[in-house]
Amino acid sequence: MAEDKRVKVGGKYLEYKGKPLVREGDTICYGDMTDKCILILEIMSYKKIGNEEVPNKIFIQLVDSKDPNNILRQGSKDGLYEAFDLGITWLDHELKK
Repeated sequence: MAEDKRVKVGGKYLEYKGKPLVREGDTICYGDMTDKCILILEIMSYKKIGNEEVPNKIFIQLVDSKDPNNILRQGSKDGLYEAFDLGITWLDHELKK
């Protein structure tokens, strides 16, 4: 099997449960790129609560870390908490295989 020659990006990232959590715009990526797969959350819409805009519709994808075009699972949830909770469950299940 060919050796993975990807270079790890330096710097500090926010971590949750020992895995990097990175947000750029409306895209949130969670997981270690050296693992088999990562979680991608796309914020599709926001709702206003008081004076704040909070994520509402979230599109969830579990993708192969070596080939991001290979989507292993996908779905959607209302609310960031629910989406992240479901996505982490999918990720943990896939990494245990």
